[in-house]
Amino acid sequence: MTAQETGRFDYIVIGAGSAGATAAARLAEDGDVSVLLLEAGGMDRHPGFRLPLLMGAFIKSGIYNWSYQTEPEEKLGGRRIPWPRGKVIGGTSTLNGMVYIRGVPSDYDTWAQMGLKGWSWEEVLPFFRKSEGHEDRRDAHHGANGPLNVGRARGRNPLAEAFIQAGRQAGYPLNDDFNGPSQEGFGYYDFTIKNGKRFGTARAFVRPAMQRQNFTLVTHALTSRIVIENGRATAVEYMKGGVKHVAHASREIILSGGAINSPQILMLSGVGPAEDLKALGIQPVVNLPGVGKNLQDHFDCALVYESPAPVSLYKQLRLDRVAVSLAQGMVSGKGSATVFPYEGGAFIKVQPGAQDPDIQIHFMHGREDTAAVHAFSSGAPEKKHGFTVRVSPLRPESRGYVKLRSADPGVAPEMRANYLDADYDVETTILGLRAMRKVIAQPAMNPYRGKEIWPGPATETDADFRKWLAVTGGTTFHPSGTCAMGVGPDAVLDEKLRVRGVEGLRVADASVMPRIVSGNTNAPSIMIGERAAQFAKEARRA
Repeated sequence: MTAQETGRFDYIVIGAGSAGATAAARLAEDGDVSVLLLEAGGMDRHPGFRLPLLMGAFIKSGIYNWSYQTEPEEKLGGRRIPWPRGKVIGGTSTLNGMVYIRGVPSDYDTWAQMGLKGWSWEEVLPFFRKSEGHEDRRDAHHGANGPLNVGRARGRNPLAEAFIQAGRQAGYPLNDDFNGPSQEGFGYYDFTIKNGKRFGTARAFVRPAMQRQNFTLVTHALTSRIVIENGRATAVEYMKGGVKHVAHASREIILSGGAINSPQILMLSGVGPAEDLKALGIQPVVNLPGVGKNLQDHFDCALVYESPAPVSLYKQLRLDRVAVSLAQGMVSGKGSATVFPYEGGAFIKVQPGAQDPDIQIHFMHGREDTAAVHAFSSGAPEKKHGFTVRVSPLRPESRGYVKLRSADPGVAPEMRANYLDADYDVETTILGLRAMRKVIAQPAMNPYRGKEIWPGPATETDADFRKWLAVTGGTTFHPSGTCAMGVGPDAVLDEKLRVRGVEGLRVADASVMPRIVSGNTNAPSIMIGERAAQFAKEARRA
């Protein structure tokens, strides 16, 4: 098939997700360079994208979602775990829970100690602050003038407030800012929401960049491969509307496909485990065995309780009330549709000797099994109302992989997380579950606490918990690490995000993390996009 010429650009960025949108927009700030941003999905025109409460609906949608799933997970009863990834500008930041968390300083200091110069906490903090435009936090930890709007939780449901106070009664500190001096404690999350509406990287970076003459966005462009000639990345081949196109890059190509698609595209381009590529008929260009390895994700499970008090999300999900709240949210940016229900949370230490929190908690003022739109109903409140406590170990030791199934870019790669493969992950999760049961038993929860329905009081021993986790455990949707920076033989990238053995090619997204950060991965991915743009600018000026 003959390829149509798209043109020549200084920079090509593949993927308009959290990191790619950031990197492309920052590069386009220099008016004397041209930037092409390729996105396999479409625009974020659907009005429902803007309303935080509808996050779950779009996660389940196959229109704006790659709808990936893992291979059968051995330690999870052979279940395939869904891995939704955004297929739209803004990437998964257009579908996610909008929680703004950076991790802890030791995450980044550990990267630096691994030999990655320039990635210590002191060195990455300015790039977090650069993108952040916090509505009211004014201190050395936060940025006030960045394009990414960040604000405090808006809803403050009484169930969430009771949970936070129960944490205090159980002996944990309160924490007004999980991105402040300390992550530990109970409190409310910050969110990438502005005036009651989602404000991901599509709004913060892509749409403003589209006003620039030197910025080109091409949507519905599925990358086939990166062309590498004489050891240098020179062009990108992609399919759009059934037609093959090729775009040339004079300076650099930045690959921002995420932890699944970045290793897939590298391998399709001949960069990866040579023998595996040959087996699929792909000519190896650079033998990099680490491509697709080192996959990490935050495992997730949930305690679910009934509540005798009718104050949970359930009452807001009645059909007539949902219709009113959606209209109110779109018009005025107010009401229940403008609030993400997992507003309360915590970071706690459960392992002996832990220096930083090793468990993250997301608290929803609603029962997971009743969190759906329903018609008028009656009956005892505790049959519908309740709350959910999600428990996730922050620094998993289990490792998985992403591997090509086919040389066809339209075929999803093989993904295996190996959840709970490491005993540490199981032990830490169970300790977190036991800690949360003690919190829920505190006096502050007395007016709201009903029967524990999931896993139920009969689940008590470690063996009981292991059986339950195998049946119900899942993910917090944070796959990372598959194109990791490093200094050893398995390292895919160097400390400036450059692909080893290829000139003019960087990777920027959660796949570059040598070790997953302690919390939600969206804010760190944006920071990585900021760094990629800075590295590219520095190389241009050198």
